[in-house]
Formats: sequence, C-alpha cells, structure tokens
Amino acid sequence: MTNHRTRNRLIVAGASVVLVLGGLAILIVSGVIWPARLFVAGYEVRGIDISSYQGDVDWDALAAQDIDFAYIKATEGSSSVDAQFSANWTGASRTDLLIGAYHFVSFESSGDAQAAHVIDTVPGDATLPIALDLEFYGDFFDHPPTREQVTAILDPLLERLEQHYGAPPIIYATPQAYDSYLSGGYPDNQIWIRSIVLPPRLDDGREWTIWQYSDRDRLKGYVGIEQYIDMNVFNGTRDELAGLAG
Repeated sequence: MTNHRTRNRLIVAGASVVLVLGGLAILIVSGVIWPARLFVAGYEVRGIDISSYQGDVDWDALAAQDIDFAYIKATEGSSSVDAQFSANWTGASRTDLLIGAYHFVSFESSGDAQAAHVIDTVPGDATLPIALDLEFYGDFFDHPPTREQVTAILDPLLERLEQHYGAPPIIYATPQAYDSYLSGGYPDNQIWIRSIVLPPRLDDGREWTIWQYSDRDRLKGYVGIEQYIDMNVFNGTRDELAGLAG
C-alpha cells in the first residue's frame, strides 16, 4: 500500500512538472515571458531591425519609444529590394535615430553581384555601417554550403562595400552561421549576433557588438503582416555606435 501511494505521488508530481514546463514554454513562445529580456537591463542603447513584414511605419511614433537605432532591410541577393525600403529609409531619416541598411546574403549569387546591387540601392548618408545578414534559409538548412563557398561570396562583398561606404560592414549571424562561417575570422568586422533566450557567447571568445535578444516584442507605430518586431542592444554608448560609421 505504501509503495502504491508513493508511486501515485511521484506520478502526480511528474505530471505537475510537465504541466508547469509546458505552460512556461507556451508563455515563452507567445512572448509573454522572454528570458533574454532579463539580461539586457544593463545595456543603455537599444534598437530595432525592420523590414516589409512590419508594413507601413509611423517613424515618429516608433522613434519615441526608447530606441536609439534602426537597421532597415534594403536588399537580398543580387536583385531583390525590400518593398518598404524606400519608405522606411525616408521616414527613419527624418527622426533622430541612428540608421543603417542591411543586406540579406544569398548563397546563390556572387559577392561582386550582391555588392553592386547594394551599392545601387542604399544611399551613402547612413549614420551606421551597412550590415550583412548571414544565416541559413530554404534548402540550405539541410544542405549548408561549405565555409570555402561562403568565404568566396563574403570576402569580395565585404571588400567592395567597405570601399564604397567607408567603414567595414557589420555582420549579423545566427549562432549556427557564426560557428560555420565566421568563427576565428573577420577581425575587422563588428559582430551582430542573434540569441533570443540567453546572453550570447561566441565560440571563439570574441566580443559581440550588437545582440538581437528578442523577435517577440511589440511596439507602436507599424501595421503589417508581422505583429512582432526584432529588438537589439549595443554593447557600448550611443556615441560609440555612431562612431562605427566613421
């Protein structure tokens, strides 16, 4: 009888733990609880990254919500331009935000072709360096390119953009992309890393410059198919961030 009761208590306790963990997971996924937010309180400089998914943007309303900078999607690959880039660039330029454009790197076109596309699209009046978004997409999750293949794209792309805009591009990466393609290299380029649960730790011991800590925040000032917006912090002061553009 005692063993039977003990077994029942263990089953109930185990079920309770599963329910609590399941409820916690739901709260995290829904954005009600986001662990990384607890770790960013010590960083004073916050910013967003934004694309056409956020739709029409009231930049005055957005800029008034305790943010210092905005990265705006401009281009992808060698021919695609974000549908909202022009409107977002014009609107953001009228605020006091530090602004920069980002380019989504394609594994399917050359670095030179992508650089030419960025240069044709992104004005030279940004207050932040151009950023490159390096991450897996589509079939490349299951069949990632080699480091040599990515280096052959990334090196000329970085070189041409630095020559044109006058500052080394920032490289945004997921942890998987960083480990595969950036670790131990590119010392002249600041690193913007994604880590939405815990503070980021780069496997080669390098310091990150920008940390994307959330993709489940909501701010006022945009109406699009995506209700959430990506949030970031800079590891330094606003003046130091502005100084990255030279």
